[in-house]
Amino acid sequence: MAARKAVAQVAEKVKRKTFLSALIPAGKATPAPPLGPELGQMQIQIAAFCKDFNEKTAHIKPGIKIRTEITLNPDRSYNIKLLNPITSYFLMQAAGCQKGAVKSSKQVTGIITLKHIYEIAKIKSQDPCFACMTLEQICNTFIGCAHTIGLKVVRHPPSVEELREFLTKRAEEIAQEDKELEETRISKMLRL
Repeated sequence: MAARKAVAQVAEKVKRKTFLSALIPAGKATPAPPLGPELGQMQIQIAAFCKDFNEKTAHIKPGIKIRTEITLNPDRSYNIKLLNPITSYFLMQAAGCQKGAVKSSKQVTGIITLKHIYEIAKIKSQDPCFACMTLEQICNTFIGCAHTIGLKVVRHPPSVEELREFLTKRAEEIAQEDKELEETRISKMLRL
């Protein structure tokens, strides 16, 4: 009987997660799903974690999704490791666009230069996932990410006229997409 209890205690310790990697908005951690249930499964006090996280990210612009690694210690204390924001955030900020392409192979949502890619790669090279990659490999990875989002990567920045023409064309495309999405939403509501 005592052996059963010992096995049950060991099994209970093994079942509990001790590591969590999540995207949490800076300064806006709340106990609501999806973060709250994940922390609850790890038996972390949710309110205390949210308070600690929001204090640690107070210097960052609110709402930016920060990659966070949370490790649970045996005494139920935790360590928070903040990493750089996701790559798509940096790419979208460099291009000055709010959302990516719906059809990435057919649409161009913004234009960025190789200099932007290089600067982003220098920032992101500090992340552990890029530790064993050269700066050139990181840049090539980010060029692929930019194409996936729908960004066009150019060697030299476009002229003011070209950029103005592109932005007006893109505004028309966004208006058309929004109109199509609204029509689809209304047609679904009418079917119900």
